[in-house]
Amino acid sequence: METKAAKKLDVDSIMSILDACYQKAINGIERVSPPVEKLAEDYLNKYQDPCEAAQKMISNQIVKCTTSGFITGFGGLITLPIAVPANVSSVLYVQMRMIACTAYLAGYDLKSDQVQTLVYACLAGVAVNGVLKKAGIQFGQKIAMNLIKKIPGEVLTKINQKVGFRFLTKFGEKGLVNLGKMVPGVGAVISGGLDFAETKIIAERSYRWFFENDFTVGDKKGILSKESGDQ
Repeated sequence: METKAAKKLDVDSIMSILDACYQKAINGIERVSPPVEKLAEDYLNKYQDPCEAAQKMISNQIVKCTTSGFITGFGGLITLPIAVPANVSSVLYVQMRMIACTAYLAGYDLKSDQVQTLVYACLAGVAVNGVLKKAGIQFGQKIAMNLIKKIPGEVLTKINQKVGFRFLTKFGEKGLVNLGKMVPGVGAVISGGLDFAETKIIAERSYRWFFENDFTVGDKKGILSKESGDQ
């Protein structure tokens, strides 16, 4: 009899996993991690400039994510619609929370469907330039945030489909067996930690997207090349 954990993934189940992770990321987990808004406000209290606050938050989250034992410390606290290895669900949670906090510090509304979709695309490394341009967003302009709010539902659906298929392709045909090693842009889980280089790529991408309106997915030297993991 096929178990829930052995069931093959499809796009719908992947999106259900992401949706569950997103809600937990922005609302926090009791006695484990605060809501994203609280995390962001803690940094803003220390660094009044949102850009600096985001840079410090990102650097510190990478240090935490790549520290042995941090990921496994979540244990079985993160429950998802489909049985996923504990380390995998924790990876998704931590990475998504970091991206969402970056977006919040940049002034984006995390309850917006548009922003939620962009967080997914950032995590998956899905290029959204083409669909955003078709929606009328001009990159590099400060009004981009207001334009993003107007992205129509059919465009969001297209982006979500790209995200779902990207995860599905990365996971391959073996269901959840290799999930922990194939989360896009995250890297292999080693001794409860994350590969530093891959985590840094996602972190820099999130800053580029939400602070610089640069929705490319290529590996570029960004703010963390100037940071040294400031504690």
